[in-house]
Amino acid sequence: MKIQINHLARMEGHASFIGALENGDIGQAKIITEEGIRLVEGCLKGKSLFDAHVISMRICGICPIVHNLAAIKAMENLLAVKVSPQTIQLRKLMELGQIIHSHAMHLFFLSLPDFFNYDDTLLLIKKYPEETQIALRLREFGNLINDVIGGRAIHPLNNWIGGFKVTPTHQAIAKIIASLPLALQDAVDLAKFFAKLKYPKFDRPTEHLSLDNDNEYAIYDGKITTSEGWAYTPLQFYQKMQEVEERAALAKRSLWFNSHYLVGALARINNHGKKLNQEAKKIWSKIHGQKKVFNAFYNILAQAVEVVHCVEEAGAIINHLKLKTEGPPAIKIKAGQGVAAVEAPRGILIHYYEVNGQGRITRADVITPTVMFLGNLEDDLAVYLPQTVKMSEADRRNKIKMLIRAYDPCISCATH
Repeated sequence: MKIQINHLARMEGHASFIGALENGDIGQAKIITEEGIRLVEGCLKGKSLFDAHVISMRICGICPIVHNLAAIKAMENLLAVKVSPQTIQLRKLMELGQIIHSHAMHLFFLSLPDFFNYDDTLLLIKKYPEETQIALRLREFGNLINDVIGGRAIHPLNNWIGGFKVTPTHQAIAKIIASLPLALQDAVDLAKFFAKLKYPKFDRPTEHLSLDNDNEYAIYDGKITTSEGWAYTPLQFYQKMQEVEERAALAKRSLWFNSHYLVGALARINNHGKKLNQEAKKIWSKIHGQKKVFNAFYNILAQAVEVVHCVEEAGAIINHLKLKTEGPPAIKIKAGQGVAAVEAPRGILIHYYEVNGQGRITRADVITPTVMFLGNLEDDLAVYLPQTVKMSEADRRNKIKMLIRAYDPCISCATH
């Protein structure tokens, strides 16, 4: 049996699906990227090291902040630039805002229609007007954080190597503080709503990778940790992982010791969910307790729980923030290599650069979360397809699309 979906809607970028079932128990699956390559890494060659974070964040309009931060951190590592604790806290706030904005959009407007077999999101908005407003307000809250700190919500101007061009004012931060109580209530309500939904049954153990450190639920910094307990610096991980180019594929696949792996919200919670903030942990534990979850459909609920965590974390950071005026430090140009990793909404994002003595980029390599999990998604689909044998054709296609969208792929990032 051949299964072909020519257009996968409600996801970032353009892709299609082709699969097959042999004898009803062996599945084959392939995600076909239909979006042209933009060659951003090539465009960075010859540019100043100060241009990397400005250019690379144009890879994506949904998650520009994480590309901006990864490029800046890579250059700071290359140049041995130390940043202030205040700068780190403000950057964490920006990343939290990015995750809140991205997850809220994916949860309600991209994934939720799959639970009701709606092709038209407008039907969902009519059915759940109150939840629609909650999702919109959460997106606005995430954008507000980055507008205040970064200078604008999309493609920020204020973040720079070594710090910020302008320190946010107390009056501007007060706007975020005033919005926190409603944002937290909205996040909890949305997560509880998603916790009540019926998720398809599926189970396929696979290795989960995420950033981790001893002090917090890591999104900004830490070692890349596997579900098997191994930990690597971003440079060690970059040197050991493999990016594979497949014939006629416009997006690469990533391998870790010749195996596919999962990154993203579910991987993060499986690896260090005990570090979630109180309300977020309570919602996840009520459904799954302390056990690891290998049902990729639950990446949707994991994102909803992370929205709660991120709003809680934003409040904790702001309540301890004592702003003082700071500017970026003086920087001495030198040749070298720099690599950094952050957690994008969809998983680990790596930026690697080589720079010459004149401060010009000689090599750039960006490895996105979607590139990391595409192979794992295809493995999941191949195992899931035999479970759809007794479904109607329409239901089978809907469940395939639901599993793909549960991963929240960003094809635009993957074909950068």
